Amino acid sequence: MIQCTGTIGDILNQKGHQVWTIEPDATVFEAIQRLADKNVGALLVMEGDRLVGIFSERDYTRKVALRGRSSKETHVREILSDRVICVTPQHSVEDGLRLMTEHRIRHLPVLENQRVVGVVSIGDLVNWVINQQSQTIRQLETYIAGGYPG
Repeated sequence: MIQCTGTIGDILNQKGHQVWTIEPDATVFEAIQRLADKNVGALLVMEGDRLVGIFSERDYTRKVALRGRSSKETHVREILSDRVICVTPQHSVEDGLRLMTEHRIRHLPVLENQRVVGVVSIGDLVNWVINQQSQTIRQLETYIAGGYPG
């Protein structure tokens, strides 16, 4: 895997800590509407301040649409992914990428002291890596061109 520096906290500090949520008793239709309204691929399912699961586009397609269930009659609680893989702000970007790859997931809730402080997506992590690589390339080009004092 490509070595990259940075932490999940660094990414959150750059992108923000906004988290979009849904309640477990909401309908799948309401959840889909929220995904579309917020232009995101997943919602954290929260009971008060407690993370109880995650609802994603994948959950909808596999557990509702393909099974012929009604999104207006099915509740999020019935289909959410309740085995949620989480990270802390101190985890490295590389740790996040590894977890996403191993568990075949695209979103990682970020918890600090059991409290949700953000969410990172595979896109966030890949963009971070690309930016880090671009910075390294620029530094190497400057060095090769004699831009660093000896």
